[in-house]
Amino acid sequence: MNLRIFGFSYGVTVVSLIVAFLYGGVEALILCAILGILEISLSFDNAVVNATVLERMDAFWQRIFLTIGILIAVFGMRLVFPLVIVAVTAGLNPVEALTLALEQRPPEDPTSYAYLLNEAYPQIAAFGGMFLFMLYLDWIFEDRDVKWLTWLERPLARVGQLNRLAIVLALVVLVVLAQTLAEDPAVVLVAGSLGLVTYLAVNGLGELFEGAVEDGDDDEDGSDPQEGPATATVTGAEPKVADRAAGNSNGGPSELAKASGKAGFFLFLYLEVLDAAFSFDGVIGAFAITTDPILIALGLGLIGAMFVRSLTVFLVRKGTLQDYVYLEHGAHWAIGALATILLLGIGFHVNEIVTGLIGVAFIGAAFLSSILRNRKLAAQGIDTHRTADQMAAEKAEHHHSV
Repeated sequence: MNLRIFGFSYGVTVVSLIVAFLYGGVEALILCAILGILEISLSFDNAVVNATVLERMDAFWQRIFLTIGILIAVFGMRLVFPLVIVAVTAGLNPVEALTLALEQRPPEDPTSYAYLLNEAYPQIAAFGGMFLFMLYLDWIFEDRDVKWLTWLERPLARVGQLNRLAIVLALVVLVVLAQTLAEDPAVVLVAGSLGLVTYLAVNGLGELFEGAVEDGDDDEDGSDPQEGPATATVTGAEPKVADRAAGNSNGGPSELAKASGKAGFFLFLYLEVLDAAFSFDGVIGAFAITTDPILIALGLGLIGAMFVRSLTVFLVRKGTLQDYVYLEHGAHWAIGALATILLLGIGFHVNEIVTGLIGVAFIGAAFLSSILRNRKLAAQGIDTHRTADQMAAEKAEHHHSV
């Protein structure tokens, strides 16, 4: 591991474990370590997806996400969000919710913080599940040059040509699950609809401003903004071939293609909501280990979130997503699995270890597939460090010169 990238995370881990020990002795230290490991194992797919979006941002918005965004992830989602959920669903004010959390009553006690949070899980699962399900559907229904599970991704891309199919399918799934699994279908329908609307709003605004940025770049180059394929979406679609061909040595998007200003802001919002959706299972799962909000903040928040940040930086700076082209595919299939598990959570709760193992399995398989692909191309004398778009641009340039 690169000490320059992961050094701060190691330091935060040591400090957090010391604080946990001073707070509650050896037992608290062990629980804090378990929570940190749980969050890291559950969030590797989160880091991969973060990296696909982060590399579309300019340097300023990357720094904003990796500083302010991580603080929001640490204190907002891992500490404040559960308190807000308990306060709203139980009719308490924030101070009462915090007091209840610090009391550490047994999880089976109907008046305990953990019990009340678990009671709110169907709404949480519906919101987060629909957000991630829409992200997954938009991705699998998009046609792309590089395909991993070709036998499945190719027909799904053809089906995805039907306009608004993802929205229709997501709504049908939400209604069916709410009517069959939910104790209170109306509450679940509202929460799921809010998750869908949140995705459409943030994703749509990001596309709007990102498209405006790239259209402006086309105008500055003297080219026709109407030419070429549609611009990339914030969920990781490829930018224009010309932009990628002019990109950096790692095959990433060029500086002109990177989102800035309003586009960068909405990509930032998109990443924050995405992190929130990813963290739901970890936050709920933590209560199977401890109900102490201090230990949850230390383990899930500081240790877990900081390592997710470091993994994201590592993937972006090392060009890992360009070298191992199927990693993004594996992460999105893991998102589909997580979305499915969250939506099933409307009626029953799936163990978080299962969730984490499924995500690791998809990403591990994608990583191995990428290695095999690179070896095969290298044996054919093809430079695997070039992106598919760069090679396509070179072929087009050669054809034009002929």
